[in-house]
Amino acid sequence: MTTQPTWIELDGVVNMRDLAGLPTTDGRTVQPHRLLRSDNLQDLTPHDIQVLVQDHEVTDIVDLRTDVELRITGPGPLRQVESITHHHHSLFPDDKEIDARDALVLPWHKSAEPVEPARHEDAQAGHYLGYLVRRPDSVAAALDVIATSAGATVVHCAAGKDRTGTISAMALSVAGVPREEIVADYVASTERAERIVRRLIGLPGYADTLRDVPITAHHSRPETITRVLDAIDADYGSVAGWLRSVGWTDLQLDRLRAKLVD
Repeated sequence: MTTQPTWIELDGVVNMRDLAGLPTTDGRTVQPHRLLRSDNLQDLTPHDIQVLVQDHEVTDIVDLRTDVELRITGPGPLRQVESITHHHHSLFPDDKEIDARDALVLPWHKSAEPVEPARHEDAQAGHYLGYLVRRPDSVAAALDVIATSAGATVVHCAAGKDRTGTISAMALSVAGVPREEIVADYVASTERAERIVRRLIGLPGYADTLRDVPITAHHSRPETITRVLDAIDADYGSVAGWLRSVGWTDLQLDRLRAKLVD
């Protein structure tokens, strides 16, 4: 039986959770107030901000959205909080104009080309693997923020399930969380799919993409993240192996593990 999600219920988000409590293969657990994952933080209320800063000890935000998405929504309320450091690490190339259909990894949208779709047999998994191919700098930088932040890091994108799910899965893998627990955490966003869509459909840039689309298209399927992690293992031995391939040292890997479980 896998660990139940630790949902953080706030007025301004619908898909936020603390990854605390997930077990590791060596008998430890992910500690609270280390890594939170979320959908867009644009609608946080003053009370929400107080809860995040005071109760969850948030010091850093990793925003995985594109420049286009940032322009659509404008600066969020956390930008006014001096104790929080913001890190923007888009998982799409800076020189490519991305629209919401690409960013939300909608499976019927052909412009979001997967990487090696024939090999991975899952267009969505191929798309996630594209983050590692096209923006290894952002992937590594996002994980480094988690490892080095003074307090808790919130990793988020628009829906909090695709880009955020990939980074979260990689962090948990380095920490030694078993595969079934990583998959269960990824799939948990399906519980919030309807609420995620209701939030995003009211925002410019997302509305036309989401309207009249079956809710099942937004579900986080276990086979998707499984195929992503299997592909990384096949090519690099592990997520840690991939990070070494882009320049990470053992010290950096140890720091990420320690931040999450010690």
